[in-house]
Amino acid sequence: MDQSRVLLWVKAEPFIVGALQVPPPSKFSLHYLRKISTYVQIRATEGAYPRLYWSTWRHIACGKLQLAKDLAWLYFEIFDSLSMKTPEERLEWSEVLSNCMSEEEVEKQRNQLSVDTLQFLLFLYIQQLNKVSLRTSLIGEEWPSPRNKSQSPDLTEKSNCHNKNWNDYSHQAFVYDHLSDLLELLLDPKQLTASFHSTHSSLVSREAVVALSFLIEGTISRARKIYPLHELALWQPLHADSGFSKISKTFSFYKLETWLRSCLTGNPFGTSACLKSGKKLAWAHQVEGTTKRAKIACNTHVAPRMHRLVVMSQVYKQTLAKSSDTLAGAHVKIHRCNESFIYLLSPLRDQRKQFQVLVENKFYEWLINTGHRQQLDSLVPPAAGSKQAAG
Repeated sequence: MDQSRVLLWVKAEPFIVGALQVPPPSKFSLHYLRKISTYVQIRATEGAYPRLYWSTWRHIACGKLQLAKDLAWLYFEIFDSLSMKTPEERLEWSEVLSNCMSEEEVEKQRNQLSVDTLQFLLFLYIQQLNKVSLRTSLIGEEWPSPRNKSQSPDLTEKSNCHNKNWNDYSHQAFVYDHLSDLLELLLDPKQLTASFHSTHSSLVSREAVVALSFLIEGTISRARKIYPLHELALWQPLHADSGFSKISKTFSFYKLETWLRSCLTGNPFGTSACLKSGKKLAWAHQVEGTTKRAKIACNTHVAPRMHRLVVMSQVYKQTLAKSSDTLAGAHVKIHRCNESFIYLLSPLRDQRKQFQVLVENKFYEWLINTGHRQQLDSLVPPAAGSKQAAG
């Protein structure tokens, strides 16, 4: 199959939710992450690979990277929130924490948590998105890049952490520019040189490509169905392009990287694409005396169910209340809106459950640590729940 028929793009969620909008710790550099990758992969029987347990990550983060325990947990918890869990599972975890009466009990529960090791390494690496360089801090913007010429002015007026997190083009450029590093980070230690670099003959495991699906997805011939990266890479007609060998069950590092670079494109269901070519919605009006022009657009008429998006940009000094089938089940992104009241009266896709879980967990921890939990319980009548149900 002609590889031009394959389109790959960088997923937005890992960057929007996962990349903290602060410069990463200095020891999240590629040098240290490569060492961590080797360390965990040779300790498969010690809770390090293929699942990384909190206790092991705590040892690495606090003992070897010299991170504070709270910061180590923050990264672990945010990554865990990106995993596919049902609302029931998240509620159960919150309940477990709420029942802990001491820090020791909380830690005991945390020690049972584990995350995908290779995906977690990728998560740590993309924290470099908001790394502050001396050049950038002096000139205030990035060097010109051919890939950035088509950026939407609505998302790139300023070069700061916030815009990098929300800008689809920044995500694409980051992965494209660091693709070799990302792949090397996932290699088996035996495939690396003494200086932790790949060679022309290095082989990439299937597990590594599955992990890379954390960042990349795609489609074929602009079909409506979207596939994780590994499903496309392992598809029989694409073996010659992706470099997969049925004999070794591995990918050629060189061929895989070449194929990925040739297929990477802008996210067709991202914020920028929605604002540029999505269906415009006349839900807001132009405010007299301001140069800001409200832009509201959606892609719900063309996007697959899980990628439906409504973007509200530059809504200024307005009250907007809307109930619409367009909103039902869609992601809603509110960008650079201020001095406005926005009421969305349709059931949305719960894209912010990760933040809700974090807030709930922190709230429960605060109740326990301060002793306010008993005070809160005393405010609720014992039979309140049954009376409400009866009424």
